[in-house]
Amino acid sequence: MARDRKPSRHRARVIAASAVALTLGGTVPAGSPASAADLTKGYDVSSHQKNVDWAGARAKGARFVYIKATESTNYRNPYFTRQYDGSRGAGLIRGAYHFALPDRSSGAAQAAYFVRNGGSWASDGWTLPPALDIEYNPYDRKHKCYGLSRARTVAWIKAFSDELRRETGRRPVIYTTTHWWNACTGGSGAFAANHALWIARHGSSDVGELPAGWSYWTFWQYDDGGPLPGDQNLFDGSPGRLRTFARGH
Repeated sequence: MARDRKPSRHRARVIAASAVALTLGGTVPAGSPASAADLTKGYDVSSHQKNVDWAGARAKGARFVYIKATESTNYRNPYFTRQYDGSRGAGLIRGAYHFALPDRSSGAAQAAYFVRNGGSWASDGWTLPPALDIEYNPYDRKHKCYGLSRARTVAWIKAFSDELRRETGRRPVIYTTTHWWNACTGGSGAFAANHALWIARHGSSDVGELPAGWSYWTFWQYDDGGPLPGDQNLFDGSPGRLRTFARGH
């Protein structure tokens, strides 16, 4: 997940991007994520997908979706409201995510902007906790860590998380790649105990090494294309467990 123009997919370039997809009938072909048939399918979208066929995606097996709400403190997905409401109307558990630009403003400022523009949460079983998308800088390849030291990056993430919890009562799900996390935070393990991990790793039948500190993942983005709109994801559990996670229990 990145810009709302055609995504730059820096994370996909780090890891070889071979085709990985689930069949619609639930059978797992060779090369698909391990144990995928026992997990819950979902996807994530931004304004790039515009008007999504929510009912069609649910018929193909999707049970959840994350939708891009904001970026920095000056961008809101113009399709966010219709996407957020449309997904709920189709019976999908949905949540919002924020694309971090740590070099533009503070973590607290970006979290507050996110909450004001779609990043809220309710313990209703239909709303996933807000997610923080933090990955390689899509606007400046020479400054993949946004020009921040590792200590400043960790402090930025903490400020974002603290403000989000203050305003919503939930810690954010953290979306990242193992490579970015270890390179740009220095392998900080400070967040694993109370932040669910949304790991991005494409082109593999296994999630591979996790970022420092985490011993398990909650969401896995395993491809940027497939039978569902946008990026293809799995939740590590059943639909019932997903609803429990959404409620915060």
